[in-house]
Amino acid sequence: MRNDTVLGIWLMVATTLVFALQDGLSQHLASEYNVFLVVMIRYWFFAAFVIAISLRKADGLRDVARTDQPFVQAFRGLLLAAEICVMVAAFTYLGLVESHAVFVCYPLIVAALSGPVLGEKVGWRRWLAIAVGFVGVLIIINPSAGVFSIYALIPLLASTMFALYALLNRYVARRDSAATSFFWTGTTGCVLMTAVGIWFWEPMTAPDWGWMALLCMTGAGGHWLMIKCYEVAEASAVQPFAYLQMPFASAIGIMVFGEDLRPTVVFGASLIVGAGLFTLWRERQRRRVTGTPPPA
Repeated sequence: MRNDTVLGIWLMVATTLVFALQDGLSQHLASEYNVFLVVMIRYWFFAAFVIAISLRKADGLRDVARTDQPFVQAFRGLLLAAEICVMVAAFTYLGLVESHAVFVCYPLIVAALSGPVLGEKVGWRRWLAIAVGFVGVLIIINPSAGVFSIYALIPLLASTMFALYALLNRYVARRDSAATSFFWTGTTGCVLMTAVGIWFWEPMTAPDWGWMALLCMTGAGGHWLMIKCYEVAEASAVQPFAYLQMPFASAIGIMVFGEDLRPTVVFGASLIVGAGLFTLWRERQRRRVTGTPPPA
């Protein structure tokens, strides 16, 4: 397997930028139309992209879709679709800056849940980092302040859902290929969103159909870049650069949507990112000592 860390880093940077653009487009469209409608159309394109990628495999679509854990794979896909709906709703209530500042804690939730879900050992140093990260979350949502809104918990819910999705990715990777998981993610999510979103159908203006087309392309393009990123470099080497999605999305929120950047958000997000980077470093050190390969 090719191992080009520098190229992998640049691909991850490009991935986070594309996903940040996708979030900005989602915020615009979800502020004009129902969230379920926006996510449904996005999933139609995503499912078509996944099927097209699967058809290019030498063994064909049927082999890519084959799994002996269909219920877990289906639950993964449904969970991700629901998480996207929750996160897009967070954009409409809180904006990109504060939503991403809270959502960025998902690696800490992954570390906290890796024990009960996957049976992995979490040492006291990583538990300390997890605690520090959640102090950062509390600083951002500021529950003691009179301006606290229940909406601040929406991106935290999305972060928890995405963390569980990430853990299930590790679980199914023990027996299924990445292509199989990717196929189930796109198709099951499409089925769910069509069943829900079709009831909220409403006509879009011509300019918004253009933005929707761009949203679909950024979604597919971001996933393609991520696939290529993990093809050329180890996940542990490029994962820290995934945090760049937060400043990219925040910049869009400030420059395009006129959002504010509160000092408490900057401080809290810095604690979360620092704690997350520490947990990634500890994981890499543990695997280096034990000789355990990184998760697929």
